[in-house]
Amino acid sequence: MTWLFTSLQWYFYLLVIGMIFFPLTKKIFGRFSFDSGYPFAKTLAIIFMTYSVYILGTIKILPFTRLSIFIVIGLFAIANLIVFKKKGEAKTTSSSRLIIIGEELLFLGAFIFWTFIRAQEPSIHSLEKFMDFGFINSILRSKFFPPLDMWYTPLPINYYYFGHLTGAFLIRLTNVVPDAGYNLILSTIFGLGVTGVFSLVTNIIDHYQEKIKKINIVIYGLIGTFIVNLGGNLHTIYLFTKGYPNDKPVPFWEIFSGFNPSAYWYPNATRFIPFTIHEFPSYSYVVADLHGHVFDIPFVLITLAILFILFTSKKTANNNLLLTTVFLGFLTAIHYMTNAFDGPIYILLTTIIFFILWGLSWNFVSKMAIMLVSFIIFALPFSFHFTPFVSGIGVNCSPDFLTAIGKLGPFLFEKGNCQASPFWMLFVLWGFFWINFALFLVVQNKIKTNQIREKINNFLFVIFSFGTFLIIIPEFFYIKDIYPQHFRANTMFKLGYQAFIMMGINTAIILFLIKSLKKSLLSYLLTFTWLFFFFFVAIYPFFSTPSYYGQLDRQPVLDGSLWLNATYPQDKEIIDYLNRNIKGQPTILEAQGDSYTDYERISAYTGLPTVAGWWVHEWLWRGSPDVVGKRIPDIEALYQSKDLKLTGELIKKYKIKYVIVSGLEKQKYPDLYEAKFSKLGRLIFRSSNGIGAIYQIN
Repeated sequence: MTWLFTSLQWYFYLLVIGMIFFPLTKKIFGRFSFDSGYPFAKTLAIIFMTYSVYILGTIKILPFTRLSIFIVIGLFAIANLIVFKKKGEAKTTSSSRLIIIGEELLFLGAFIFWTFIRAQEPSIHSLEKFMDFGFINSILRSKFFPPLDMWYTPLPINYYYFGHLTGAFLIRLTNVVPDAGYNLILSTIFGLGVTGVFSLVTNIIDHYQEKIKKINIVIYGLIGTFIVNLGGNLHTIYLFTKGYPNDKPVPFWEIFSGFNPSAYWYPNATRFIPFTIHEFPSYSYVVADLHGHVFDIPFVLITLAILFILFTSKKTANNNLLLTTVFLGFLTAIHYMTNAFDGPIYILLTTIIFFILWGLSWNFVSKMAIMLVSFIIFALPFSFHFTPFVSGIGVNCSPDFLTAIGKLGPFLFEKGNCQASPFWMLFVLWGFFWINFALFLVVQNKIKTNQIREKINNFLFVIFSFGTFLIIIPEFFYIKDIYPQHFRANTMFKLGYQAFIMMGINTAIILFLIKSLKKSLLSYLLTFTWLFFFFFVAIYPFFSTPSYYGQLDRQPVLDGSLWLNATYPQDKEIIDYLNRNIKGQPTILEAQGDSYTDYERISAYTGLPTVAGWWVHEWLWRGSPDVVGKRIPDIEALYQSKDLKLTGELIKKYKIKYVIVSGLEKQKYPDLYEAKFSKLGRLIFRSSNGIGAIYQIN
């Protein structure tokens, strides 16, 4: 039961920081009468404290240590105590306290639930886990910021890594080993996502109808959080077909064959339209890559909650409105630093809501200016060290007269870049939400409204419309990156991910509106329609989770490095030695390999920077294949050349302190000349099977 003890240790710290931040949370979410916004307390704590540690580390006032974290916690505890003692604060009722306890138990249950699932296969291996874990380990080794790129010494990370910083913050706070902390971070995001959606849905419904049983609100909240965090899309209709080759979708109506679960491959729901990606949270939780879009899920929920409060407020005092605007600027900066696409997405959504509230007025202009300036200021410490790797806005299927121009301002007109999504494919992916949009348009005309209901209806309409807008954008435009055939994949991925979250929240509220109708043929028809399409969304996790994690009958283990014992035991010993004995971030030399391979496992698991890492990733981050390409001959010479002078010059050029010689190095470089490293330094470690070694350079 070691996994459970470690999980509860981690959870205890989350509980404490959440309780510390509850007074501020209650102040911010004062209009959330159902639960005072309690589930957002942990998320706010993580955001505010990580950002504070980041700023203090960037300006080199406080190093990134556990002591520094406790100092920051102490300062925020004092600030929250002042808020708590301030007169005039509304007291929490006994009913609200019961709900808060229930939400805490919901978080704990979700956290333990996903920890158990992840503990069935905890390996930090495959897909892009090396990248995410490498970022976290590099941050953990950093005294100050920005952290070093573990795959391109000596430059800092050129990626949106604030989410990874929050993960490193929690690992350092809890003092849990990173190999287990990686998996607990994922469970934490899942728990925050579950309770965040629950709070948002229940409070919207509570605003909509005052006289409704709490238990009914809870049921709708649970349905909403299931859809957003565990639900899939209508792609599960292929459970009733013969299946299709992974990269060649076939219309489902052409291959019906009865229920055929063995033919269903769950990742196809995220790679359905050729050459694109359209993931959603449930898939992300299953495959367990800790990317920026996953880290940003709880942060996004806070922004949506703030926008809901702003949109539906009867009247907001000028001081509160100013603080809310600045806070939105701060949150959009957090989105940008966590998952760069999300910054512009939520700036645009906020702009739309500001415009609806105030029109083209001075109030609109001034609030937009305040938000944008706040965004720039709060993002500045990150932006100062970050070079965006977007080279323009491509126009999909540009006509010949535009491709002849090639470029006009930020717009690119690239010949041959033309991909159109058939509507039936878009409907398979987004049909559940669009059906809900249609149901909403029907229902809202059948329910008596007042001022607050009208505002909530308008908010739901804006979210549905904006989500649909995000889905349509990649049919016309794409953000230019390095991928030729998949030129609009990242655009569709990042925009669609946010559309899924936004519209997923709405769907449970639509069911509530349908059930609010008087019993009639129409209400039964609408309920049946909702449930019919919900069925396909709801069954997705019952196929994706067992596909990745088996029958959940293994002994739970949290250590994500144990797979190395069976595959690369010598590397596990090397990693353990470096993590125990090497402080700071001296440069190591290990074999360079392609993206998505097992190369760069030492730098990923230690956070020690190497000469060059995954080629395509560095190409994306730094804008040219040459950044790694020009270093590859040097790495080959470092391992294979018998010229000691040349080797010494290259070691000096890259300031290499430790050389790794192990199985992958010997495989990659068949003429590896290991003996020279004893002449240029000394052997400090040899693995028990004799395959792996570490040389320290003089």
